Amino acid sequence: MSTVHSPKVTLQINLAPTDLPHARHILPHQLRQWAGQVDEILFVVDLHQSQGRFSEGWKERLPGLHLLIEKCCAQYPHAHARTVDYSKEVAAQLAALFFGGKPVPVKDWVGGPFYSYFFGLYAAQHAYVLHMDSDMMYGGGSHTWVSEALQLLTEQPDILACSPLPGPPTEDGSLRSQVLEPVPAPPLAFRDVRLSTRHFLLDKTRFSTRIKQLQLTQAAPRFRAWQAWLEGNPPYELPEIMFSRAMEQHGLQRIQFLGNTPGMWSLHPPYRSPLFYEQLPLFIQQIEAGEIPEGQRGCHDMNESMIDWSDVQKPLRERAAKHIKVVARRFSFSQTKARQAR
Repeated sequence: MSTVHSPKVTLQINLAPTDLPHARHILPHQLRQWAGQVDEILFVVDLHQSQGRFSEGWKERLPGLHLLIEKCCAQYPHAHARTVDYSKEVAAQLAALFFGGKPVPVKDWVGGPFYSYFFGLYAAQHAYVLHMDSDMMYGGGSHTWVSEALQLLTEQPDILACSPLPGPPTEDGSLRSQVLEPVPAPPLAFRDVRLSTRHFLLDKTRFSTRIKQLQLTQAAPRFRAWQAWLEGNPPYELPEIMFSRAMEQHGLQRIQFLGNTPGMWSLHPPYRSPLFYEQLPLFIQQIEAGEIPEGQRGCHDMNESMIDWSDVQKPLRERAAKHIKVVARRFSFSQTKARQAR
């Protein structure tokens, strides 16, 4: 447990059964990088199955996910897990805390997590929440990044959240995959007016006093709402879009920074493939050791300098065919239910 800083911090990680193939390697990595800097580790487990790619291998992987979490909790005494609570009582509390009383959607328009993000913030014991998705990887290995971020949040009231530097640092300190405004301090830092739900260290108190509530908006353009309806998902925008819009309206920002040597930086895999899963232990070893190819530096998503993604970058017709199959399965399921109800 960390004794470096005075404000207490919860490390909150979202997990679902479909995450098991990468989480069995990445979750222990995340804990190695962050567990010593926080006061609580909270695994938020979402058992509400959606449609499409977010539901792959759900039932088969659930026992393995539970076992993985048990092992992590046994290793870290300040770690515990909570299943996302969709009861009417908790749903009403989330609605009041984050959306001015409007019901919180279970999923977003593509079937991705929505309610579970806000449940994670709600369930965290402490006002400062270091949230991350289960596929985020971190290099640098700084033991002081959290305390540096807390100092930023304490001293600058216009900062809502902080995140590690997006991608391994370049020699000249530039970003190659994003265009962000540099700021003079802390070391190698950039200002962002958007929030990514992939990861952030957020001040819940600042949210409740400055933003107070988010505007619940439907997906745009309109065809996205139609796609959501066809695939059986709620027609709402991603939570990060609603957060980002609120930040702009209230003059708040996110600071992404490396921090004092050795710093902390992030890397995200944009795809999944058999090759990715096969080489994932090696990738984690390289990231923790800082052995990164030059072509990956300054880029927040894993690119072709680290792995060949050509087998998963599917053409438009194949992506369209996948959506058609999802719609067909939903129609078949609804027909079966209708016959059973007769």
